[in-house]
Amino acid sequence: MTTCVAIRHLVFEDAGLIEGLLAARGVRLSYVDAGIDPFDAAALLETDLLVVLGGPIGVYETGAYPFLTGEIDILRRRLAARKPMLGICLGAQLIAAALGARVAPGPAKEIGYAPIELTTEGRQSALAPFADVDVLHWHGDNLDLPPGATRLASTKACPNQAFAIGPRVLGLQFHIETDPHSLERWLIGHACELAQAKISPSLLREQAARTGQATAAAGRRALDGWLAGAMS
Repeated sequence: MTTCVAIRHLVFEDAGLIEGLLAARGVRLSYVDAGIDPFDAAALLETDLLVVLGGPIGVYETGAYPFLTGEIDILRRRLAARKPMLGICLGAQLIAAALGARVAPGPAKEIGYAPIELTTEGRQSALAPFADVDVLHWHGDNLDLPPGATRLASTKACPNQAFAIGPRVLGLQFHIETDPHSLERWLIGHACELAQAKISPSLLREQAARTGQATAAAGRRALDGWLAGAMS
């Protein structure tokens, strides 16, 4: 039985669609809740796959959230060992920071279902299903492209929306793992952020009704394709 550990920063921002894809491959998924569960460095380094999930804090807020320092150190060690790792939103930013790349607030928040622009490499990658399908954006920070990484996707407000480091490390600033049926938990949990950004929950519900199922279907194809290469 292959194992996967997901580092979770918010209970409702879980592995989503990834869980079913892993189960179909016979992979056992367990969670570590950052800031609550202690980081077992040995277990996080030894697991076959590490998934680092999203959250509303910044990687640079180590004073307010001291656990980030230990988390980044573990990711740095796992990167050095060239072991499979998937980072989503905050997770991608943490991978970038572990490689020495700058992470800072972007020019604007991106929240909602909207397209990405795939690079030539992105169109040839596991993200190819998103050539004409929207993703779920939910972030305000941007990252510089880490050393040795290949840019896979961008938007006007965020030049580095996705990157790969070889076949085993993938960082996504956006969400393709979220089942649209669970979006209501995000609308409740992120109510203050939505209010500050002056984004109506009704708008996001309308977007999810229009494109959520297509995003989820493309997400399953993309994630399954990446898993096939990363865990081979």
